[in-house]
Amino acid sequence: MSYPIEQKLVIAVASSALFDLSESDQVFREQGEKAYRAYQQEHLHIPLDKGVAFPFVRRFLSINQKFPEQCPVEVVLLSRNSAITGKRVFNSIVHHGLNITRAAFLEGKSPYAYIPAFNASLFLSANEADVQEAIDYDHPAGTVLPSHVVDDVDDVELRIAFDFDGVIADDASERVFKTGSLADFQAHETSYSHIPHTPGPLADLFRKLSHLQRLEDQAVEAAPDYKRVLRTAIVTARNAPSHERVITTLEHWGVNANEVFFLGGMRKDRILSVLKPHMFFDDQRSHLESEAGDIPMVHIPFGVANLG
Repeated sequence: MSYPIEQKLVIAVASSALFDLSESDQVFREQGEKAYRAYQQEHLHIPLDKGVAFPFVRRFLSINQKFPEQCPVEVVLLSRNSAITGKRVFNSIVHHGLNITRAAFLEGKSPYAYIPAFNASLFLSANEADVQEAIDYDHPAGTVLPSHVVDDVDDVELRIAFDFDGVIADDASERVFKTGSLADFQAHETSYSHIPHTPGPLADLFRKLSHLQRLEDQAVEAAPDYKRVLRTAIVTARNAPSHERVITTLEHWGVNANEVFFLGGMRKDRILSVLKPHMFFDDQRSHLESEAGDIPMVHIPFGVANLG
């Protein structure tokens, strides 16, 4: 039996993250809403190109193909479009073979209020204002930053990478670092190494991904040739001895990551360029850069790292 939506891992996505809307957005900005409506109607049967979040969403939905009885994941479209102008988006969803059936079309309104209504553990959008509003109301959200879209159809694995502080955990330790020194931070984290962190904005997402990985563990036990879909990583600027509190937190929550990198201030793209995640979440924009510009980056505008 399929999971009810209350038990699923749900990701809400704006059309601006899922598809490349640069042309239609330009029409809206330069010519106004009436011209935008006409443009979308004229191009109704021309599928939109893949956006930055598309490779992530496609692989995420493929988890249901591995577990067809449970269908443990779902993607919901939350759109500022009206239902009429959103027809092209749904036509594009069908064209690209994405199993997305639930949607909200809000005719210009921010969708943040509907994130908990759909039980979403994440809202992805290219609209920074919508994401910031969601975070201000304690909803999990991230801004998808522009990058080259790479979607290798032969690569079926879904790789998701997270920063730790201000993303999986709260920003309490970052506040110590911001108001003191690295030595103060290391001393604080060492003294609190046995105390788990308070959950951050994407803690629920991370926990539910761990649940999916346990489903895959069971699948491997039942069929050793089962090929896993999901692979998670934590990529943090921490190093020893502050690493121990990260491990304490994961153990306390009963979760794990396939790979954990303690970089001690190294540039994160040195790891990300090898790992090649389909999405990397960080609360600091300075870490959301890659030399080739082909790593999908998501900014989580949460906590002290985003204060002016």
